[in-house]
Amino acid sequence: MSRSLTSRSLTSGLRSLQPDAFGAEPAGARLDRIRRSPNFADGSFQNPEGARIRPDGSMLEFAKNYFRKEERARRAPTGTVPVHATTLADLAKPPVSGLRITWMGHSSVLAEIDGVRVLFDPVWGERCSPFAFAGPKRLHPAPLPLAALGPVDVVVISHDHYDHLDMPTIKALAHTDTVFAVPLGVGAHLEHWGVPADRLRELDWHESTKVAGVTLTATPARHFCGRGLRNTQHTLWASWVVAGSEHSVFHSGDTGYFAGFKDIGAEHGPFDVTMIQIGAYSEYWPDIHMTPEEGMRAHLDLQGGPAAGPMLPIHWGTFNLAPHAWPEPGEGTVTAARRSAARIALPRPGEPFEPGAEALPTEQWWRAVAAVPQGGWPAAGSVAGVGADDTEIVVAG
Repeated sequence: MSRSLTSRSLTSGLRSLQPDAFGAEPAGARLDRIRRSPNFADGSFQNPEGARIRPDGSMLEFAKNYFRKEERARRAPTGTVPVHATTLADLAKPPVSGLRITWMGHSSVLAEIDGVRVLFDPVWGERCSPFAFAGPKRLHPAPLPLAALGPVDVVVISHDHYDHLDMPTIKALAHTDTVFAVPLGVGAHLEHWGVPADRLRELDWHESTKVAGVTLTATPARHFCGRGLRNTQHTLWASWVVAGSEHSVFHSGDTGYFAGFKDIGAEHGPFDVTMIQIGAYSEYWPDIHMTPEEGMRAHLDLQGGPAAGPMLPIHWGTFNLAPHAWPEPGEGTVTAARRSAARIALPRPGEPFEPGAEALPTEQWWRAVAAVPQGGWPAAGSVAGVGADDTEIVVAG
């Protein structure tokens, strides 16, 4: 047998053993379209600004810190996370303003916008992992069963990492009438899991599609992709703009800070609300996730200043994915909001709010179930934009 035949047989054998959750790599016409993308060069998708996509520094040092017993304790709640108890009943009533946002945990958000229901990055699985027995486990339950959520017009996926693209959730939604808006290449995974091709809207950056009366636009982000043994960088990552007849929203997906937020804001903003990633950051990967301070900077870039719609911090509180303390993203967001006089919403998982309301959820609810930082919690005070004062909050840690 020739070496090439042996290699193909080995590759085929390994592929047959890989978990279904790995999905599928783009091929055929989909791969041809990827190769024609202006954002694809040298065999992979490229970031809008240079970014290190692998951990920077000593992985041995990172592993020692990450797995140390006392460090693990800091990265998890000390009690039961207070999931909102009446999500189902609250969602049964139409939003008064025409726009309502419900953070389901991590980056999963239901946006009810001008009569259309848009679900971002739905992850209802118990672990963000290809395996049911290993990988980061939920720190709180989903606020309500996926089947109880009711009809969803559009599911929006930011990229194909496990904490944003959850195979069991997608398979459940594949049996509904929802349309899926995804970045270029990600459709291969969804088709592999049973989503019909005619219910896919697969977009490159700056491309738009219209579904059920809302316009969805894939916008740049600074991140990376991949979920199998081979990370071919053949699936794109994106942030998203969704505009209805009266309202518009922005969802960051996963991203490092980059100057392009100003361009997105100038073209599509300001927004009635921004949903911004502020968790799972680390000095080991500074280019592909934002700190709370960077997240607030992105929000202000998108909005053109603090006077526009509020920011909802996402990508925190649900999975343990980084070395920082569990409450640190929430505390850091409060600090950044006070410094900039920006409005923020701090709902419990499952707590709906209307961004245009005079009063937003602003209680620092995580403090009741988090390890108290050395020296105690800073003074509570008011959150910026809702009776803010000049008290400065130091990030817990």
